[in-house]
Amino acid sequence: MAKTLIKNALIINEGRSFRGSVLVDGLYIAGVYEKDVSDDYESVNGIAGGDLKIIDASGKWLLPGCIDDQVHFREPGLTRKGDIKSESRAAVAGGITTYMDMPNTNPQTTTLEELEWKFQRAAEVSAANYSFFFGGTNDNAGLLSRLDRKRVPGIKLFLGSSTGNMLVDREEALRRFFGETDLLIAVHAEKEDIIQRNKAYYMAKYGENLDISFHSKIRSEEACYASSSEAVGLARKLGTRLHLFHLSTAKELSLLDSGALDERRITGEACVHHLWFCDDDYETFGNLIKWNPSIKTAADRQALRNAVNDDTIAVIATDHAPHLLSEKEGTCLTAASGGPLVQHSLLAMLDMAADGIFTPEKVVAKMAHHPAELYKIDRRGYVRTGYYADLVLIDPEQPVTVTKDNILYKCNWSPFEGYTFRNSVWKTFVNGIEMYAEGQVSANGTGLEIVYNYN
Repeated sequence: MAKTLIKNALIINEGRSFRGSVLVDGLYIAGVYEKDVSDDYESVNGIAGGDLKIIDASGKWLLPGCIDDQVHFREPGLTRKGDIKSESRAAVAGGITTYMDMPNTNPQTTTLEELEWKFQRAAEVSAANYSFFFGGTNDNAGLLSRLDRKRVPGIKLFLGSSTGNMLVDREEALRRFFGETDLLIAVHAEKEDIIQRNKAYYMAKYGENLDISFHSKIRSEEACYASSSEAVGLARKLGTRLHLFHLSTAKELSLLDSGALDERRITGEACVHHLWFCDDDYETFGNLIKWNPSIKTAADRQALRNAVNDDTIAVIATDHAPHLLSEKEGTCLTAASGGPLVQHSLLAMLDMAADGIFTPEKVVAKMAHHPAELYKIDRRGYVRTGYYADLVLIDPEQPVTVTKDNILYKCNWSPFEGYTFRNSVWKTFVNGIEMYAEGQVSANGTGLEIVYNYN
């Protein structure tokens, strides 16, 4: 593979922004140069210009590829909504070079055989690097000892309603998952009995045709906090490494550990939609922004933003969960929950940075550096010599409007449709391969299975 020199970009990495160049050699970053590079390529690592492919990135931003620790790519069994090939292509178009897929597919990823099937399928078709959570149920804790810690990011537990039998609500099963593995336990935490109580109350008062404004009343702050606090209590008792997915309330932030990321036992994630939208937006977007957990108040959104900035929140992800538009129709109780985000999450975060809500350096930390550190991923998430060349080039001078024509999700819609982002993704490199460039995803190359460096 020819070497590639990406020259004269603004590199945003490890809390700094500086003008520099990056040399890519095969899968890896061979050099990071903190200076503009002249046409004298002999000065770059002693390599002659004829051996190099040159990309002039003057005026562009160079970031490490984003790592999304929570996506639902819908394969197997739900491929009318999306699949590993289609959604990974959308991901690299959005600057996401690595993802971790969730287990609530059909069949579910709750056996070793189904887990291996996903790995094999991704090796064939995924444009981005990949990994897969193992799904816990009330009946499969006996498989914990057979999981390969270098291949699996953790165990996903649904503590609120889910598809099939993936609701884990038996005390014995929870204690086994929390107490019998040193793998990370990641949870969707909403208290099912509170949700059902709220649902019955509002149906009795207003009837069955509840509109979307009732969603955050049914899937309430109380339902979230009750479940999260129970999980944290059990984790602290049993010494579990616990990660709370898609936090949506200010109250839950008090449950998280502080201090150095590698020393925390209880960590939390915020999703782009909870940082962008609030319940005032239901009137405009309706069911398109129906997620579980629900979009909460403007005060909750502000608290989550503050928690990103003060590092209470460890990582930012998408919970990318595509549905057909027809499945998003109906009442608060019947419309599907979830939406597609991977193609637009980085651009949304950079727009919030442009508005002064975050800094670009903070966005890079939460979407690349910290996921790599939290999951102990081997040589990804940073622009460093010797690391895999997962890189994103942003054009800060080229706005892009989201339209049906440029949406790559298989479901072909986005809650951002019609919105114009200030920046655009110019190029994305995955393991040194130019996987996306100027609106087109390459047909060449696939992502690699990521490796975890557990002690």
